[in-house]
Amino acid sequence: MNLVRDDETLDDLQLKGIHIIQKKKGFRFGVDAVLLANFAKVKKNGTVIDLCSGTGIIPFIIKGKSQCGLVRGIEIQKEFAEMANRSSEYNKFEDEVKFIEGDLKDKKLLKELGRVDVITVNPPYKLHNAGILNETDRSTIARHEVCCKLEDVISAARDLLKDNGRFFMVHRPERLVDILSLMRKYKIEPKRLRFVHPKPGKAPNIVLVEGQRDGGEFLKIEDPLYVHLEDNSYSKEIQEMYNSQSLGV
Repeated sequence: MNLVRDDETLDDLQLKGIHIIQKKKGFRFGVDAVLLANFAKVKKNGTVIDLCSGTGIIPFIIKGKSQCGLVRGIEIQKEFAEMANRSSEYNKFEDEVKFIEGDLKDKKLLKELGRVDVITVNPPYKLHNAGILNETDRSTIARHEVCCKLEDVISAARDLLKDNGRFFMVHRPERLVDILSLMRKYKIEPKRLRFVHPKPGKAPNIVLVEGQRDGGEFLKIEDPLYVHLEDNSYSKEIQEMYNSQSLGV
């Protein structure tokens, strides 16, 4: 069986031989997903659910970088979920990394999945009315709050997390007040923040957030992460994170 189709590419993640299938044209994973996968902390045998999973990049990086247990991704777009499962089959991870076509607003589905140690999510960033051209377009659904809003994401995380389970999200700094307010509303206490800057002297354009279900009140602000240095070369931390991968930052 040919797992990679004519309109797709098979990309080497430069991580323990793991490859991922993506469309040649259209939505492809970006630096934000890679940053989140490296920001997330997963203990040995820890179970993970990745919401808004897209191509499956976050589960595959977590699988490569940790000694996690079962990792599942939830993706509302059938085409992406099916493609991610083919990536899992290519890497011989069928029993360890699985993708489910489903809606994170579906309470019955969430109950069937059970509770896990870690939730990760790279959700749509843009508000529903922020320049949407086509609500059925794959890239539009991935980037705009068409199928789910920020509150839906955080509510689902609350339902899926075990007691004291950890929540990891990447988003945009301009949504930070909304993020922290909603986390408090659903009793996922913000524990760690890290701002990501394109380079020194530039304002952050990405924020990484960790929360804990029913955690105590204490928030740590980590040192900023710079993607590029002044000479536009990649920072040491980004180089170590990507190894020899080619970045599309």
